[in-house]
Amino acid sequence: MDEITLVATATFGLETVVKHEVKALGFDDLRVADGKIEFAATAADIPRANLWLRCADRVLLKVGAFTAVTFDDLFEQTKALPWEQWIPIDGRFPVIGKSVKSTLRSVPTCQAIVKKAVVERLKQAYGANWFAEAAGDYTIQVSLLKDEVQLTIDTSGDGLHKRGYRAEAGEAPLKETLAAALVQLSFWRKDRLLLDPMCGSGTILIEAALLGRNIAPGLRRTFAAETWPSIDAALWTKARQEATAVIDQESALQLYGYDVDATSIAIAQSNAVKAGVGADIQFAQQDVRDLWIDQQYGVLISNPPYGMRMAEFQEMNEIYIALNKMLRKKQGWSVYVLTADKKFPDYFKRSRPDRVRKLYNGRIEVNYYQYHGEKPPRL
Repeated sequence: MDEITLVATATFGLETVVKHEVKALGFDDLRVADGKIEFAATAADIPRANLWLRCADRVLLKVGAFTAVTFDDLFEQTKALPWEQWIPIDGRFPVIGKSVKSTLRSVPTCQAIVKKAVVERLKQAYGANWFAEAAGDYTIQVSLLKDEVQLTIDTSGDGLHKRGYRAEAGEAPLKETLAAALVQLSFWRKDRLLLDPMCGSGTILIEAALLGRNIAPGLRRTFAAETWPSIDAALWTKARQEATAVIDQESALQLYGYDVDATSIAIAQSNAVKAGVGADIQFAQQDVRDLWIDQQYGVLISNPPYGMRMAEFQEMNEIYIALNKMLRKKQGWSVYVLTADKKFPDYFKRSRPDRVRKLYNGRIEVNYYQYHGEKPPRL
């Protein structure tokens, strides 16, 4: 099968995590840049990449790249690419775009020119003058960065954070892809206890359970490229069968989630069941200010609500102080807190953070404060 280039897009700060995931799938020929990891693959790898990448935003098929400083450059070089290899005569191909520090600054104009160029190419390839655009999803992305153009087709459809298990979530929900990254950036392993004392809709714990069980995060959803005639449907069937075969059915996970809100707990339990890990997580309604830990070793990962209004500051400070009280003598606990509140380390006084990562939850800039606990003794 012919070699192609796939692009796993990543939220700022997660490029290294996604790179490790791509390598774990067996891809060695890869290039990392801001917000993306490119890797050599074949069409047969499109199902595997979509099913297994936990922290990437999307999997894009790279059709071509070139330099363009005029609209004629953009049109002619786009038209020269083999779009008919992927887009059938009745395929629907909307064009979306972005332009950063480029001579061609008008994104709507760039999108229109790319659309026209693809149409002209398909006219030649299919001997047709009109396209119904009635079947499938072949969304083209045109990206310009410093006059360098990259043209891709989105193989994922809905973003990879949409696993298919979370029907409900509170305000500013934590994306599943970011939650999976928080777990992978921690010291948690499937034989260790994991606690989220402010679990909300349960996303962190559900992503940990999927990781612990080795369940492909995309196993319960569909993808745009599943309907592409250029990719044999048998490849998708095979990838799903292989993913199902490697699920860990034996390990006993220790995952605990608490929240002061009873509705959030009910939603978290429902989401966990939909994700296929309902039996792996123990949820209970409990205020973090009343929670006490009796185990000496464990991992805590949490995304507290962001206290953006002045009236909420006192409550947030009380939560931070409660966390400090709960864990100040628990040196065997590794603590990981994602928050937009930069004052968090002033209240969690067990120690200064061992590491602080700047990340983004949607458009909200957040910090991931990491406190490394003592390792549990080997048995």
